Amino acid sequence: MAQAAAGDSVRVHYTGRLNDGTVFDSSEGRDPLDFTLGSGQVIPGFDEAVTGMTVGESVTITIEPENAYGERREEMVQQVPRSDIPDDIDLAVGMQLQASGPQGDIVVTVIEMSDETIKLDANHPLAGKALTFDLQLVEIG
Repeated sequence: MAQAAAGDSVRVHYTGRLNDGTVFDSSEGRDPLDFTLGSGQVIPGFDEAVTGMTVGESVTITIEPENAYGERREEMVQQVPRSDIPDDIDLAVGMQLQASGPQGDIVVTVIEMSDETIKLDANHPLAGKALTFDLQLVEIG
């Protein structure tokens, strides 16, 4: 039976969990995830786990932060004057905003607010976390 290899278009059903068992994403009830192995469309550890699988095979893997969304970096947290945010945006802790930076547009999360300042976190929400995935290879195209 054929094994998935770099350059193959694959379809994978998955469920992703944190160490405490919380499900953060799943293809359950949806179409399988469709991507090309080795193309950088998914996190490196996900790519590596699917490589070598055969259609119908299932595995459970844990991906450490360095092969997922990286470690949390405190320099990605910034405090900005509230006046830098347009007045028509009704801010709340947990809200995600799109911001323009030197490397282009990024998504930031509001993590603290006061009358004068807003603390924004540009880390990916899953940065610094080990991710466990249940994977099933559905198709190699």
